[in-house]
Amino acid sequence: MIRKYQPRDCDAILSVWAAATAAAHPFLGERFLEQERGEIRNVHLPKAETWVWEAGGRVVGFVSLVGNEVGALFVDPRFQRSGIGWALLDHARGLRGELEVEVFTDNPVGRAFYAKYGFEPMLQRVHEPTGLQIVRLRLTAGAPRAAGGALTPAGEL
Repeated sequence: MIRKYQPRDCDAILSVWAAATAAAHPFLGERFLEQERGEIRNVHLPKAETWVWEAGGRVVGFVSLVGNEVGALFVDPRFQRSGIGWALLDHARGLRGELEVEVFTDNPVGRAFYAKYGFEPMLQRVHEPTGLQIVRLRLTAGAPRAAGGALTPAGEL
């Protein structure tokens, strides 16, 4: 179930973020991650429009939007590949139409997920806080809806 974020969801979101980040971003240092945790709590969540996926009474995924930018899309690794990320993007696309996102080039799973959904690369640059390369992707409002992403237990992303 997708629902609007409530402040009481903050700790659950941080837990999902930490677990998903450990799986997708093993190249990020602990110092950066600790700083980012504080930024998420104190800066990003208060200014973003965030939607959560709740399963069994707990948050297992979320998407945060700042304008038409996907500032965050994370799913608990135990629930990945079940269509939750796809459904959260469908929801974001329904709200905004055109979407943009930045993803680390060293995150092949994330890059493949966005490519499969229909995002196209715009530019590549250095992420200043880490010195790593990121690519900015865009999904245009008129782009056909990507195939796949069914909410089935064995479904693809």
